[in-house]
Amino acid sequence: MTEGNAPERTITRLTDPRALRAYAHPVRLALIGLLRSEGPLTATRAGELLGESSGTCSFHLRQLAKYGLVEEAAGGTGREKPWRATAQLTDVPTGTDDPELAAAGELLRSVLAQQHYARLTRWFNRAPEEPAPWQEAAQFTDRLLYVTAEELSELGTRVAALLDEYLDRLVKPELRPDGARLVSYVQFAFPDEPRLP
Repeated sequence: MTEGNAPERTITRLTDPRALRAYAHPVRLALIGLLRSEGPLTATRAGELLGESSGTCSFHLRQLAKYGLVEEAAGGTGREKPWRATAQLTDVPTGTDDPELAAAGELLRSVLAQQHYARLTRWFNRAPEEPAPWQEAAQFTDRLLYVTAEELSELGTRVAALLDEYLDRLVKPELRPDGARLVSYVQFAFPDEPRLP
């Protein structure tokens, strides 16, 4: 583990439907994201950053801890104890024969999609006030491709490898170049609806 931050390059694979449903709460998703990007935080500080009460954050942190997604970090006591994420990434299974697991995974992905859409919309609203280089660097694009399932999987692996080159910067601030900002990189790739012949 990196002292003070989430463990480097670790992945939590959620296969318990109860854990997936617990994780699918917007405040809990925000807390995990915050702990991964900012390092250990108290419920009070997390509440300040998220615009939530410390009591709300404390409750949700305890719920996340039940499923091993967060843990108490060193230092502090009582309400001032810091929490940290237990992994840098979360993997949610797809393609399962378990209907309860499939439904819980679908719920989580749906909540995540709604959050990503809301963040994207907020970016569109504030983009005109951002510096020109950031406006030009931001990406909103799509491609239609004819690929096999194997090619799509390989493409995802290749893109993930490119993104992995930047992951250490999340937990090691000293690796961030001047001017670096936290960026949301969201990737969707799925088969299009069948077209009529």
